[in-house]
Amino acid sequence: MSGKNENHPSGRRNFFKLLTAGGAGFVLSPIVASAPVEAAEKMPQAKPATNIQDALKFPRNANSMPGLFPGAVTRVNHSGCIQDKAIQQKAVDQMLTAAMLNLTGKKSVKKAWRKFVSPDDIIGLKVNPVAGKLLTTSHELVKAVIAQLETAGIPRKNIVIWDRREMELHETGFLPENYPGITISGTEQKDAKGSFFDTNGKLYGEGMIDKEWFYWADVEGSYDEYTMPYMVNGGKHSYYTKICTKQVTKIINLPILKNAGGSVTLCLKNLSYGAISNTGRLHEKLWHDSVAEICAFPPIRDKVVLNIVDGLIGCYNGGPAANPQFICQYNLLLAGTDPVAVDRIGLNIVSQKRIEMKLQKEEAPAASLFLKRAEELGLGIGDNSRINLKTIDLA
Repeated sequence: MSGKNENHPSGRRNFFKLLTAGGAGFVLSPIVASAPVEAAEKMPQAKPATNIQDALKFPRNANSMPGLFPGAVTRVNHSGCIQDKAIQQKAVDQMLTAAMLNLTGKKSVKKAWRKFVSPDDIIGLKVNPVAGKLLTTSHELVKAVIAQLETAGIPRKNIVIWDRREMELHETGFLPENYPGITISGTEQKDAKGSFFDTNGKLYGEGMIDKEWFYWADVEGSYDEYTMPYMVNGGKHSYYTKICTKQVTKIINLPILKNAGGSVTLCLKNLSYGAISNTGRLHEKLWHDSVAEICAFPPIRDKVVLNIVDGLIGCYNGGPAANPQFICQYNLLLAGTDPVAVDRIGLNIVSQKRIEMKLQKEEAPAASLFLKRAEELGLGIGDNSRINLKTIDLA
């Protein structure tokens, strides 16, 4: 594979079913479906060919995964961070400060953040709104991150809150009026009339993908008219969003502590399936591999400088959607530059919760396969015995 491909085939197949999440009658888009959950739980089938070798040809830089602190994870607990079902902004501010100072060894918030970003950077905050208002990356964490970036000298005009679907960002409160001076951006978009198509009949999402950067896999994506706008293109190519390739210079990853069957969808999954088009085809045969391999390409590998898992409110079953009966308060944040190590600690937490709730007796056999693949690709450390976990209890 050359890294450049202008083919844009599409087809028809109704691959997904809609699920409804609680809260404000929010209806999830087709990405939240049974397919990814089942794929995460199952041992992989024979792996189709991919262009992963292309990713390995590009030299790494100082920011490349696993970043400045390989294998290091900071966990901050705060039993009082949620009161009367409301997340407390002051507590989250304290938790984030503790995480940043502990991870970096610096004595000030400004110096801690300056380890990763500068006022010249355009910084993308990768949130996860896919499960709707019940289980989105919390606004309290996002606002705490923004406030600390400002303390570090980053102007608001240099901050971009982004995810794959702009309409999901808006539906969960990531709106210009709530974040003045900050860009809110998504790959798949609708206009003011609710249409995915411009006046020429072209998907807005097509203008947001970069065909010079793609993940190729020998699996065909074929979607019906309803699903296509959520995939942007069919065929065997998944293109990276221009948000990653052209718009931002650094990425701070803000996933939610939640499950996908017996596995988790945290740092690597939030990045990989949030940054490319045509993901539906990857679930059945390539979930474990693609979650890691997509992150091995430079638009993600070389730009993600920090991962902060929002474990204030999460879930232990029913993910990646939001089922009210399985939502819980973990009352914690996880922070690290190494997405594999952070995901490993997150998997430990979710697996233990699932065991406590008698959903399983031990960690699911396939749960960590994506971590093993990521470790093979040099993206981080997935072995518990090699991870340096530091825990801070604030209350």
